[in-house]
Amino acid sequence: MPEIDGDYADVVEWRRDIHAHPELQFEVHRTAELVASKLKEFGCDEVVTGIGKTGVVGVIRGRQQTSGRVIGLRADMDALPIEEETGASWASTNKGVMHACGHDGHTAMLLGAARALTRTRAFDGTAIVIFQPAEEGGGGGKAMVDDGLMDRFEINEVYAMHTEPGLPIGQFSTASGPLAASADGFRIKIDGKGAHGASPHASVDPLVVGANILLALQTIVSRNVHPRQCAVVTVGWMGGGKAGNVIPQSAEMGGTTRTFDPATRDLIEKRVTEIASYVAEAYGAKATVTYKRMFPPTVNHANETAFAVDVARSRVGMENVNGSMEPLMGSEDFAFMLEARPGNIMLIGNGDGPSVHDARYDFNDAAIPFGVDYFISIVERRLPLE
Repeated sequence: MPEIDGDYADVVEWRRDIHAHPELQFEVHRTAELVASKLKEFGCDEVVTGIGKTGVVGVIRGRQQTSGRVIGLRADMDALPIEEETGASWASTNKGVMHACGHDGHTAMLLGAARALTRTRAFDGTAIVIFQPAEEGGGGGKAMVDDGLMDRFEINEVYAMHTEPGLPIGQFSTASGPLAASADGFRIKIDGKGAHGASPHASVDPLVVGANILLALQTIVSRNVHPRQCAVVTVGWMGGGKAGNVIPQSAEMGGTTRTFDPATRDLIEKRVTEIASYVAEAYGAKATVTYKRMFPPTVNHANETAFAVDVARSRVGMENVNGSMEPLMGSEDFAFMLEARPGNIMLIGNGDGPSVHDARYDFNDAAIPFGVDYFISIVERRLPLE
């Protein structure tokens, strides 16, 4: 990969600097400033900040402009509210915040590709490098799309990459169609009747109601969702009361739901609301359900996925690219960009080690040359010079 061999040390340095200074959701001010500064230093034709609150966009025009085509490349910039346990010399300096999902690597690799593309400009058309805030639960992808990202920069197709622990370095994996699930959240408040713990007959115990709601919710996937559809309904927390001898007045619980199918998504929302309401009513309590749709399924487009797979195989070999991987039940808000334009998200091998969202996770710098080269190749292969 001669295009980036000499730049490897720089990209590693950027990655570790970003890792040491993680920021949450839309508050990625230092990271965005670093990105914008580098893009200007590289000689991007235009650098725009503040897209989707704190997103950064760089415009790189190729040596030729006869095709009129515009390709977007996206990386996410935000970190997670986790106390780091890697022990690395470049570990987080921000207490309780760390890059536990590889976004530091994504950002650094796209910066490396941006520098190479501005240096050679060996393509016919325009490359748009997109640095997105708030992928981790904030909907930054939607914010950038809503802020006119695709129309303002006339993007025709958009591509992204995500680190994948457990996949060997130098390997890639993706699939056409759903790659990651939708992610919705719910909160259920149960209002009962409090009483002394020694007088349960005088109460409507919201904890008992909540326990029965929790169990009943588990029938949605097993008895309502079609067996050929994938779905998850998880209650992640439940609470109420503080004393062992007091039956509380109310209790609450919350959870997440996942699926790939829009009709199944509608069904799950309907059943969560119905089950909570009816079970509570049966016990003489009242349940109030707040259901929030967060991220749609991440659906790769067929033509663009076939192209992305072909590009990856041309760089690392047929045997190192899986073009038909099993979908993941995790979510990815690149989904919003894929709803707006055709494209693909590709997983890049991070080697053995802890999974993402683990306090011990660290992006593997050995993946950097492969990621930078992939981003460059997407542009040069999609927008070839005559």
